[in-house]
Amino acid sequence: MNNANAAKNNLAHNLSSLRKNKRFSQENVAEAIGVTRQAVAKWETGETMPDILNCDALATFYDVSLDDLIHFDQMKEGVFIPPKGKHIFGTVQIGERGQIVIPKKARDMFGFKHGDTLVVLGDSNPGTAGIALVPGDAFMRMANQTAKGLAYGQGEDNEKD
Repeated sequence: MNNANAAKNNLAHNLSSLRKNKRFSQENVAEAIGVTRQAVAKWETGETMPDILNCDALATFYDVSLDDLIHFDQMKEGVFIPPKGKHIFGTVQIGERGQIVIPKKARDMFGFKHGDTLVVLGDSNPGTAGIALVPGDAFMRMANQTAKGLAYGQGEDNEKD
C-alpha cells in the first residue's frame, strides 16, 4: 500500500474510532465543524477525504495532532490514537539492576543523550500509580522557582504581622 492510500485508510479509521471513543454521533461532529453528517460518514468510510481546513478542525475537535489524525496507524501501533502532546514510545523491560533503556524515539524527541541526569518522580496512588522522568536541569529550575516563591510569600506574610 502506498503512502497516500495508507494515510487515507488511517484517516478514515482514526476519524471513526475517535468519534466512537468519545461517544459522539456523526451529527455532533458535523455540527461542531460546520459540515453535513453525510460528509462525516463519507470521511469515516474513506469514500472521500476532508480538506486540510476540515482536517485541522477535526484534529482540534478531537484534541489530537493533525499529523496523528492523518498518519497514526492504530492497527500497527496496537494502541488508540493519543491526545495532542502525549506519546506512547513502546515498552521497556527492567534489567537485573533496575536499569531501563529509554526508546530512541523518546530520546530524540526530548533531546536526551548519554550522561544526562534525569529525576525519577513517582505517584503511588492506586488509581494513578506510575513514574515519570524529568530532565534534571528542568526539575532544578522548577524547584528553585518554587523555593523563591515560597520565600517571597513568607516574607510578605511576615511583613503583615
